[in-house]
Amino acid sequence: MIKPMKKIKYLILGACFLPFFTSCESSLTKPTASGRPYEMLVVVGDSLWQRPAGRALFDVLDTDIPGLPQPERSFRISQTDPARFNQILNIFRNIILVDINKKEYTQTKMRYVRDEYARSQIILHIQSPTEEEFRQFVSEHSQQIIDFFVRVEMNRLIKQLKDKHSVMVSDMAKNMFDCELLAPDEIQSYKKGKDFFWTSSNSATAMVNICMYSYPYEGPQTFNKEYVLHKRDSVMQKNIPGSQPNMYMATDTMATFCRPISVKGSYAYETRGLWYMENDGMGGPFVSHSRVDTVNNKVIVVEGFVFAPEKMKRGLIRRVEGALYTLNLPKEKVQELELGIPEIEISAKKQD
Repeated sequence: MIKPMKKIKYLILGACFLPFFTSCESSLTKPTASGRPYEMLVVVGDSLWQRPAGRALFDVLDTDIPGLPQPERSFRISQTDPARFNQILNIFRNIILVDINKKEYTQTKMRYVRDEYARSQIILHIQSPTEEEFRQFVSEHSQQIIDFFVRVEMNRLIKQLKDKHSVMVSDMAKNMFDCELLAPDEIQSYKKGKDFFWTSSNSATAMVNICMYSYPYEGPQTFNKEYVLHKRDSVMQKNIPGSQPNMYMATDTMATFCRPISVKGSYAYETRGLWYMENDGMGGPFVSHSRVDTVNNKVIVVEGFVFAPEKMKRGLIRRVEGALYTLNLPKEKVQELELGIPEIEISAKKQD
């Protein structure tokens, strides 16, 4: 059964001030992109959107974020036909333009364009000769499409953190680990331990937290799920206790996902899942990056976790996840933070 779609009409109200706004701007200045983080506009024919090729792209974008206690979608999706794609809609922050034309293309490929109609905008073009090749391509590259737009949004968040962040967290990362780290500015409380700190916003309803700790690097075997989770549990049990002696933070190992990723061109081990307080009712999602400090031969772990009972957690966990990408190890101090997450171009040969 086809899932009901949100129509594009709700976007028009938010953009109806555009003519007034642009009249005050120089003709040489582009407007700022509209829309909220992780909102997506797909420009594709109405009938094609309902056929298997369109459903394949919808299914890619409509996936849940891993490691959350309840299902939450990766993106908020809207669709419009190319005939309705006008100067009101073309300033949306994240756009996918679908073009299927056997006369124009011999293979399926994707390419992206920055700031074509508005500042801080990304448009991903997906071009294919046939609907079947398009369907196969987006299905096979589903994770790359998701990762691409997540990285785009992370880059936007990193730029915000560069302008406004918690000085307290940056000072502790520098003094304790000789690293650079930018965390959300609402984080102002902290606790220190041996080779460890925990910082928090201390909000009762939507608490965001950043932890940082280290341990000796013992070779490639350091980066596997069992080893990383064992280290996490031992560090958290010691440093994040509950209100009673038998209460402490632990990891729900059955709801944990691990994978290698690239951060600033170097290997990193991403872990995301659920934490809970042993013998207590508290819990929530977490995400961490484990990386090797080659100067000091140790593993540096930076983790964000959230406690927000009865609230949606997508925005909160992605806010602290963005902070993880700002980590500069000692050897990386000369690098620009905004270059930390590369954007991608994908192509595939024509199917036989």
